[in-house]
Amino acid sequence: MNSRILRILIAIFSLALVVTGASCSKKKTAEVTPVPAANAEHHESHEGEGHGEHSEGAEGKEPSDLDRPVAELFTATCEHNLKTYECDECRYEVGVVKTDASLFDGGLLEKTQAEKRAVALPLKLTGEVRFDERRVAHVSTQAEGIIKTVYVTLGDKVERGQALVELESVVIGEAQSAYLEAAGMLTLASRNHARLDALRKEGIASEKELLSARQEFDAAQIRTDAAFGKLKRLGMSAAAARGLTQNTATGRLVLRAPVQGTVLDIHAVAGEVARADTSLATVGDNSSVWVWADLYERDIALVTREQAKQPMAATVEVKAFPKEELAGTVDFISPSMSESSRTVKARINVPNPDGRLLAGMFAQVKIFIPGDQQVLAVPSEAILEDEGRSFVFVHHQGDYWVRRPVDAGRTFAGMTEITAGLAEREVVVANGAFLLKSDVLRSKMGAGCAD
Repeated sequence: MNSRILRILIAIFSLALVVTGASCSKKKTAEVTPVPAANAEHHESHEGEGHGEHSEGAEGKEPSDLDRPVAELFTATCEHNLKTYECDECRYEVGVVKTDASLFDGGLLEKTQAEKRAVALPLKLTGEVRFDERRVAHVSTQAEGIIKTVYVTLGDKVERGQALVELESVVIGEAQSAYLEAAGMLTLASRNHARLDALRKEGIASEKELLSARQEFDAAQIRTDAAFGKLKRLGMSAAAARGLTQNTATGRLVLRAPVQGTVLDIHAVAGEVARADTSLATVGDNSSVWVWADLYERDIALVTREQAKQPMAATVEVKAFPKEELAGTVDFISPSMSESSRTVKARINVPNPDGRLLAGMFAQVKIFIPGDQQVLAVPSEAILEDEGRSFVFVHHQGDYWVRRPVDAGRTFAGMTEITAGLAEREVVVANGAFLLKSDVLRSKMGAGCAD
């Protein structure tokens, strides 16, 4: 029974293929059938008109949204009987993107205005990447000891107070014992003073006895404070010192991260001797770094004069990332000159959120000296490319942004001149604009309305 059904299905399928093939064959034959001679004249009489229509169909490709007026884009309707820009499926066809305010509040997108800026001329220098010393802390101990445990490795993210290294030291053990002894004597002195104070009020103890007890208490307090201070100087936290007991005073010391950040360097190895005043680890926040550039004597007057007006923009390029200029700001110029190189150090503060700039890298630096010419400009990251054309996303209304063509001119200090396509104070998307571009180009991959 099953084999019979299978044979029937195969026969039906074969018949369908034959019918389909015949249909296609007829269609192709009809398409290539020549025009009969009797109708040739009639065909020729309509040749101009018919061919004109075909030509228009071939050449009448729908213009890009970049070539259409904004008013037209926002009045066009789609097959869903909606304004195209309001349709979630079709708005990309008119180059419109709808954004949520949270994207700007969260920093994923940033908007800015097209503004007149002074064209800045670059002063080219060489420099070196260094840690921002305000964000870096070196972890060391004042007592020699044996490293027992290393809790972190190079590159680990650590929180303030997190354990880094534990070591065992005779000096620390002696200091812990001295503190416990002093703290015990302080407790006895405090109790004795309190007892004599009560007896004095009852007229049993003399004033001299009370005074002597007070002196003993004060002396015990001084000894305890001194022992406590020594533990802190050796690297023990106040909480750990106060929590010491006879059982925990083992001569061990846990060195903790003084700041939140990344383990930038580690010199501790379990079993080795840690020398006093030797750095065992370096912890820092390298999300922002310094680049120290060499400023030649001939340029000092110009740079210092402009820096006094406002911090100057700068860019940094390293060999690891060629042709990629990272923006920074000149925030300090050294007041002294190197006698050997006859240069002055200029410090550029450069954001480094992805940690790509490493201390010790050599860098090519451009410091931009403001000129007198004013041009309309936007951040360079706001300008995008599509099929050889430059465009930006301009705010239209509410949460809607529309891409508009622009003519880009000179680039300077992270800005690009706009010679056509934008008006002053028009709002555009800067950081994150490429995300909007991805949404718009979905229509080119078939995300728009079907024909």
